[in-house]
Amino acid sequence: MKLFGHKLTVSAAFGMAVIALFVIVSLFTPWLAPFPESANVGGTWDEPSSTMWFGADQIGRDMLTRIMYGARMTIGVALAITSLSFLIGILSGFVSAVVGSWVDTFFTRLVDVMLSIPGLIFALIILGVFGSSIPVLILTIAVLDSTRVFRLARSLGMNLTVMEYVEAARLRGEGLWWVITREILPNAWAPLVSEFGLRFCFNFLFIAGLSFLGLGIQPPYADLGGMVRENAAAINFGMMAPIYPATAIALLTVSVNLVVDWMLSIDARPSGAQAEL
Repeated sequence: MKLFGHKLTVSAAFGMAVIALFVIVSLFTPWLAPFPESANVGGTWDEPSSTMWFGADQIGRDMLTRIMYGARMTIGVALAITSLSFLIGILSGFVSAVVGSWVDTFFTRLVDVMLSIPGLIFALIILGVFGSSIPVLILTIAVLDSTRVFRLARSLGMNLTVMEYVEAARLRGEGLWWVITREILPNAWAPLVSEFGLRFCFNFLFIAGLSFLGLGIQPPYADLGGMVRENAAAINFGMMAPIYPATAIALLTVSVNLVVDWMLSIDARPSGAQAEL
């Protein structure tokens, strides 16, 4: 099986199938979920049954319904964070590489200062001061994550700004926005797309970790990391309640990494002419 002219590996096909399943469930959760998000339909940690496939959580809500809504929330927030961090990181990185001079020095030193502070500690401080609302959560983690994207974008931009087609565009009098969007970005697309997948995994796990600590997505919204924390005591009674959301976290993370690995192998593979040489 081929995709975009490249052979699709078994692991990549599995990853894409799992990602497609998560996307479909996230988009259509209100219609696919068997119960309302916060409805109490059973007892505390009821066993799985024909009506509740994964049983009930710590206050009697359907676990499958909560996982579906939790996946929708966690994936949506992680996607928003990754998109915003790439917008900030790519623009600042490419501007730094193309303009150079004091602009490059300013952005680079600013990023160095931010990278010197552990991301988790910085996030805990900001969220502790301003609260854990979803907008604050998205903005805080996106700004922190954009520093990594900046380093990659600047490195790619520095390599591409010395190419002849970029120099030709400058000699034609093209502006900064034209050079970035028409000359540099299309030629840096492949590594940026791969990095997007990796950063999405990191942000997905980071949000789940913050929610597990009680500083991420707050009730009444369902969240996979928060569900693990809320149902952790069930392990003491030999129940599977916290295993289900933890499995969903691991399954999506592994699947995205499988697809990213396949994309990186394509990017690193020599072209036909190079292979013949």
